[in-house]
Amino acid sequence: MASNESLSLPFTPSDRLANEDLLPVAERRWGTYSFFALWMSDIHSLGGYVFAAGLFFLGLAGWQILLAMLAGILIVNQLLNGVGVMGQKTGVPYPVLARLSFGVFGANIPALIRAAVGIVWYGVQTWLASLSLVILVEAVWPGASAALPGQWLGLTALGWICFMSMWLLQLVLFWRGMEWVRRFIDFCGPAVYLVMFALAAWMLSQAGWGAFTLRLSDRVLSTADTVYEMLGVVALVVAYFAALLLNFADFSRFGVSEQAVRRGNFWGLPINFMLFALVTVIVTASTLVVFGEAILDPIEVVHRIENKPVLILGSLTFVIATIGINIVANFVSAAYDIANVAPRHITFARGGLITALLSIAVLPWQLYHNPVVINLFVGGLGACLGPLFGVIMVDYYWTRRRQVVIADLYSEDPAGRYWYQGGVNLRAVAAFVPAASLACMVVLWPGAGHLEAYGWLIGTLAAAAIYALIMPREPA
Repeated sequence: MASNESLSLPFTPSDRLANEDLLPVAERRWGTYSFFALWMSDIHSLGGYVFAAGLFFLGLAGWQILLAMLAGILIVNQLLNGVGVMGQKTGVPYPVLARLSFGVFGANIPALIRAAVGIVWYGVQTWLASLSLVILVEAVWPGASAALPGQWLGLTALGWICFMSMWLLQLVLFWRGMEWVRRFIDFCGPAVYLVMFALAAWMLSQAGWGAFTLRLSDRVLSTADTVYEMLGVVALVVAYFAALLLNFADFSRFGVSEQAVRRGNFWGLPINFMLFALVTVIVTASTLVVFGEAILDPIEVVHRIENKPVLILGSLTFVIATIGINIVANFVSAAYDIANVAPRHITFARGGLITALLSIAVLPWQLYHNPVVINLFVGGLGACLGPLFGVIMVDYYWTRRRQVVIADLYSEDPAGRYWYQGGVNLRAVAAFVPAASLACMVVLWPGAGHLEAYGWLIGTLAAAAIYALIMPREPA
């Protein structure tokens, strides 16, 4: 399967650096709505719901939370526009863009780091989606768990059936190619909205409008603490999008125009994110009255509603929502990144299959229930995403002045602009390593406290500053 139709190229790419999927695309079909829907799929998820609801428990006033969230998402919007322009202008995916700064072979460093994060979270999200499927099966067939006894590697028989069903469903969708991915996310983002609005309306009808509040915590903060928490919200919002900040070019390369990317980002990020946050807090605030406690997990909210049709519809919705974010945030990137390691042998489709198989091998439910392991592994790798972003962005906008020689991205010629030393830019590595080490210390150090929210920002700024200092700037 080829994920795109490549351009008729005026150069001959090395087969160690190119295949049909990694070459610049010719056919671009993603318009404003597709990018809007992409962000709906990314935000309208279990993780997005819990993240947005959790911010309202920090002790801030409602307007302070919303202001900080708006500031954070506006920053994300600007950064993603910057990444989006890179992808739309060049037509190449993230691991190929990384060759500008890290070298044609050195780009495997940022590619494999991003792939590792994607693989683990792909497995975790697939398992979380399977939990909704378990609830759905038990609602339709109450004796399902009893009829399917046994446990293997920490997962029940029913759990395995639901997990593998979700695993196979996503693989089939992905195998159809990026055009099918686009069509799926065009559908699932709005579909989740309809159910979320319906859930919010039902919860308010049960709790009454008097239950609605934007402040879900009894904490009283000083002025200094208020400012600190607001800045923390801004940092957390930016960090939430850290993965897609790095590889948004995987999608923007299919954009019909730069304006389509920008408009889709505007509607999908500031507008959509803030509206989803309001719907989330309405449901969460209502649970305090309806169930006597704040419930941040929407699956649990749906599960407590004693109405089988509602339970079935809600479970199906969150299955769809999780598939949407999983493909957008984890699967596509890992497939491109793995293909970049050996393009001669690994296509986009094969990279996706490898991603799917590895997502089972990591036993994601075991990782999820071991906070030490998941914090060290995923937290440490996640901290590296900021420094990678800093190097790549400074290289494109400052060092290169937005000028890219596409042919040299696929060339093993030592005279090529992105060959550096044996295909690796040691200056990029020299900027990345100390910045990533600093970011990991901030995120993983037990005494860091709330500073871990700033790990992505600290790593990004450190890498950007070092790279700007040691990498010669090209003449205008």
